[in-house]
Amino acid sequence: MPELPEVEVTRMGIAPHIDGRIVSAIIMRRSGLRWPFPPDLAEILTGRTVRATGRRGKYLLIQFDHGTLIIHLGMSGHLRILPLATPAEKHDHFDLVTGDQVMRLTDPRRFGAVLWHPQADGPADAHVLLRGLGIEPLGAVSLAQTLFSQTRGRSAAIKQVLLAGDIVVGVGNIYASESLFRARIHPKTPAGRIALARYVTLASEIQSTLAAAIDQGGSTLRDFVGANGQSGYFQQSYFVYDRTGLPCRVCGQAVRQIKQGQRSTFYCVHCQT
Repeated sequence: MPELPEVEVTRMGIAPHIDGRIVSAIIMRRSGLRWPFPPDLAEILTGRTVRATGRRGKYLLIQFDHGTLIIHLGMSGHLRILPLATPAEKHDHFDLVTGDQVMRLTDPRRFGAVLWHPQADGPADAHVLLRGLGIEPLGAVSLAQTLFSQTRGRSAAIKQVLLAGDIVVGVGNIYASESLFRARIHPKTPAGRIALARYVTLASEIQSTLAAAIDQGGSTLRDFVGANGQSGYFQQSYFVYDRTGLPCRVCGQAVRQIKQGQRSTFYCVHCQT
């Protein structure tokens, strides 16, 4: 699944092509993906100007004067900017056309979403899918203190707490494993037992890991590609993720894999305590 860095890379890729441009057409090739498409979306958006392109967690926010188009890439989706005449293929489900180009959503597994949040319903953060999200990790000066204060008394493992998204948003499976390794914290450690000093380290590693992934175009996750059609290459820098049995890049011990909440966790038993 595309995680925060992949979604941010996508945002940065599409923004120069659609911000400030007028939508000339909306094309929907099916009735919906994970949820139905708004049936009147073409009427809502045609002739309107894209004011800004943002992101909240793993959701892309395309902002108009009268509301926000919310897009989620699902398990395997991606957005690309293509010439208008580019033929649509089997898994191309949604187009936002601006002049001579198209922003096209391709989603083979159809777990993505295209939703409309009208301005009359309040800011986009008030949408049911966004209002329960935690703080954004990038640039958050209070991330360590937030993690510490909101985990007091919580017995859940720190890896699970990071994935939950109610304290901090966007730290998905790959980057949770990588950040915990860099912070030298065992993924099974109860979140409520981690001291503030260790959360300071963890917060810093979360931010640096995500920033590095964005700089490198994200990770190649199955068929994820950026808006320009190129894959990311952060996976070449993984310390532990998807490296079961391979030597730890720090100590040389074999990387281990366990299941936590039906998700694979990768860690080094020697480096992470």
